[in-house]
Amino acid sequence: MTINEIEKEIVEEFEIFGDDWEGKYEHLIDLGKSLPLIKEEFKTEDRIIKGCQSRVWLNSELKEGNVVYTADADAIITKGMVALMVRVLSNHKAEEIVKADLKFVDTIGLKEHLSPTRANGLVSMINMMKTDALKFIS
Repeated sequence: MTINEIEKEIVEEFEIFGDDWEGKYEHLIDLGKSLPLIKEEFKTEDRIIKGCQSRVWLNSELKEGNVVYTADADAIITKGMVALMVRVLSNHKAEEIVKADLKFVDTIGLKEHLSPTRANGLVSMINMMKTDALKFIS
């Protein structure tokens, strides 16, 4: 699936809940449970996403030409947020990740329903994932 196709799939999932943000948060928490977890050895200071209220670790590797992300967070909502971003961006070419506009975040209303610190953390996640992808472009 392309990044745009995954974004569309996520928008459709969140539309099921309509204006029920409690349901959307529960879905986000459930997504966090399926997060491909980072290995303990990668939970280092240099892999912490700066700007997040919680501690969020992100690792990226190049596998068969695609960037693969693993992550973890110490808060359930944040873990769901990073799981969502990993789902969208992982297993794609670095060039695609860097160019991704990630409109789905605004479409599902995520930023506007997060606290300001969590919304800033989401932007920091996206920035770190794109910055990591840049490292794999030769």
